[in-house]
Amino acid sequence: MTEFKGIPLVSGSKYRTAQGFSAIKDGIKSSGAETLDRAGLSGKPRWLKAPVSGGEGYAFVRNTVREHRLATVCEEAKCPNIGECWNAGTATIMVMGAVCTRACRFCAVDTGNPRGWLDAEEPANVADSVALMKLKYVVLTSVNRDDLPDGGAAHYAACVRAIKQRCPDTAVEALTPDFQGVLRDVETVVDSGLEVFAQNVETVERLTHPVRDPRAGYRQTLDVLAHAKRHRPQVLTKSSLMLGLGETDQEIAACMDDLRAAGVDILTLGQYLRPTVNHLPVQCFVTPQQFTEYREWGLARGFRECVSGPLVRSSYRAEQALAGNNVGLGA
Repeated sequence: MTEFKGIPLVSGSKYRTAQGFSAIKDGIKSSGAETLDRAGLSGKPRWLKAPVSGGEGYAFVRNTVREHRLATVCEEAKCPNIGECWNAGTATIMVMGAVCTRACRFCAVDTGNPRGWLDAEEPANVADSVALMKLKYVVLTSVNRDDLPDGGAAHYAACVRAIKQRCPDTAVEALTPDFQGVLRDVETVVDSGLEVFAQNVETVERLTHPVRDPRAGYRQTLDVLAHAKRHRPQVLTKSSLMLGLGETDQEIAACMDDLRAAGVDILTLGQYLRPTVNHLPVQCFVTPQQFTEYREWGLARGFRECVSGPLVRSSYRAEQALAGNNVGLGA
């Protein structure tokens, strides 16, 4: 838990970061709901039980990211797969800090205005961490940085290039912001030498707002993905959809069609889990059988792979996404 002057921060509370700007813990201000309905935080079905974090691999990854002053989306977004992934020696590194300029109502990343702050040593630190962990495949993601003129595209690209220079055989996937739809900034990242470019549509068109921040957009994400594919056709494109927010089967199918029309190669589908009582409640728990059916829908539409399961997240077993076996979830 983040602390301020030695005192643990409460979710939804405001605090001042080490860099001197204000932020909100877990991204959404407290609504006073802590004593009210806790739907989505308890009573989960058995298929949503994740392994407890711990073990030598977990400790190694944790110590590595601490030593190099890195943030991971695994921690910041409260990912349920952190124990499995860190024990396997993999982590999704979050660049440009741990405070996002947006406040999507599904996301537990802290929100605030970093006022242009960036860690100039981050590209080198990221590359050092990838080398130390001997990663053959690394996922870089980031907070939205609407406070920067280019949305952080140049810094993002510098991180990719640093990895490629230090570890030329390591494949890089970039799960990026939408850069407010500015396509030249998208090109900056796509041209950095990566193998996979990802931007998450997150939910179906009807639910985009209020699920996502007002500055995000369903069509804006589709335009970013389509441009990335047109600009460098050899780069794989990827997106992700959360289920359980009230979407219908017809809307899921329509979203798949829109993503394929944008040239997206890989789609991931997972269950939305409410990170705190201040976030959107879960509307339903999608069964493993339904996820299997949705995967078949995706494959029938021409996605190279559709990774689908209750605990799947955009970066889950990302290095296995083209194995054609739902990243081994059926094993």
